[in-house]
Amino acid sequence: MKFIFVILLLSASLFATTNDTFIKSAQNQIGKTLTYNPEYRTLKYPMGDIPLSKGVCTDVVVRAFRGVKIDLQERIYKDKGKTPERYKGLYYTDKLDPNIDHRRVKNIQAYLLSRGYRVKDAFKPGDIVVWKLKGKKKILDHIGICSHNRNEHGDPLIIHNIGRGAVEEDVLRAYEIVDHFRVF
Repeated sequence: MKFIFVILLLSASLFATTNDTFIKSAQNQIGKTLTYNPEYRTLKYPMGDIPLSKGVCTDVVVRAFRGVKIDLQERIYKDKGKTPERYKGLYYTDKLDPNIDHRRVKNIQAYLLSRGYRVKDAFKPGDIVVWKLKGKKKILDHIGICSHNRNEHGDPLIIHNIGRGAVEEDVLRAYEIVDHFRVF
C-alpha cells in the first residue's frame, strides 16, 4: 500500500511539473512573439516553426507543447495521415500538410478531442480553451492557454495571440467558449 501511495505521489508531482512547464513555455513567448502573422510558410518537419517574433494563436499552443517535449506538428500530421476522417471537412482542403495542419485551431481541437482531453469542469491553469469570435465577415476560431494568474473573480488569465503578439490577459469569458481541454 505504501508503494502505491509513493507512485501516486510521484505521478502527481510529475504532472504538476509538466503543467507548470507548459504554462511557463506559453508565458515565455510574451515580449518575444510581437506580431500576429498568419502567412503560410514552408517549415522543416518535425519541429518546424516560423520565427518566434511572429505567429498566430495556435503558435502559442504549439510552442507551449514543445516546451514539454510534445511536437503537435508531428503528432497532428501523423494522426491526420492515419485517421483522415477525423479532420475531413474542417478546412477548405483535406490535403495533408505538415507546414500548416498543426497551425489550425480546428485541427488542434480534433486532435485533443480524439485523445480524450475534453473537460467540462472549472477552468484550471494549463487548460486549453477554444472560442468562436464574431468577425466582420465570418466567425473565426481562436485558442489559448489558462494561466496561473487570475482575475478578481477567480477566472484564469489567458495566454494567447489575438492580433498583438503573445499576451496574457483577462479574456476567458470575453468570447463564446466552444471547447475546453486539460492535457496535464
